[in-house]
Amino acid sequence: MRSMKPDKGVRVRKIRIPTEHGSIPALLLSPLVTPVNAPGVLWLHGGGYIVGMKEMVHMSRAVDLVKKHGAVVLSPGYRLALQRPFPAAMEDCYAALLYLKQNAEALGVRSDQIMVGGESAGGGLCAAVCIRARDTGEVNVAFQMPLYPMLDDRDTETSRDNHGRVWNTRRNHLAWRLYLRGTDRAQLSPYAAPARLEDFSGLPPAYTFVGGDEPFYAETVRYFERLRSACVPAELDIYHTDMHAFDMMQSDTPLSAAAVEAFDWHFAYAKEHFFAQQRDERETAKRK
Repeated sequence: MRSMKPDKGVRVRKIRIPTEHGSIPALLLSPLVTPVNAPGVLWLHGGGYIVGMKEMVHMSRAVDLVKKHGAVVLSPGYRLALQRPFPAAMEDCYAALLYLKQNAEALGVRSDQIMVGGESAGGGLCAAVCIRARDTGEVNVAFQMPLYPMLDDRDTETSRDNHGRVWNTRRNHLAWRLYLRGTDRAQLSPYAAPARLEDFSGLPPAYTFVGGDEPFYAETVRYFERLRSACVPAELDIYHTDMHAFDMMQSDTPLSAAAVEAFDWHFAYAKEHFFAQQRDERETAKRK
């Protein structure tokens, strides 16, 4: 398992992000050399919406984005479902996205290359934040990376009766029950469970990877199929494993090495090709 200790090749600052309910703690990761026109990445930790912490960014793919690609990464300590159910986590993460946009120049970040990523529940929050950003028009996200995301509160063919390692059906049911307590699932918003989304148009280009035998396989594949059906550039890699978050849990295996290499390639491509202004132009051309 990757360590949660800060990498010596990354500068880490503790900050606070203002929200409608006060403020939340966050970590800001940046290159040792002062960044200029860097991609700005909001990275959201996993933990099934019920556990986890902002320090998990140190064991995530986000560290590579800083070290290898010069990105600036913001990792918020959003409120967990044991404290506050939906919409608390999503509201905190969206506030962090607004903070990243509003402070882009001061952080050395390109205002037209703000991205969002995360793993597991953080991947679900990544998708939810991108949907809300599209709906409000407040931030035009250039690229999204919802890794093996937790998207669907309903059982799918792979989340039902799944006994995979790290995450399984029993844990999934408990996590969704806690996160969605007090909500009407018959009228559930895609901000809570992005798989409920009907209109996928206008969402940012996306990349993910997922294990073929883990609980979130089916919902991940379906979500990316629907992105592509809406003409959103969306790439998905599938790896033969039943271990959720295998790249973090078994980071020294050939399988994880392959996933890391592919992830790095897709981010490098996004850094060179995906900008908010260009996406605006594509959407305008489609409407004409």
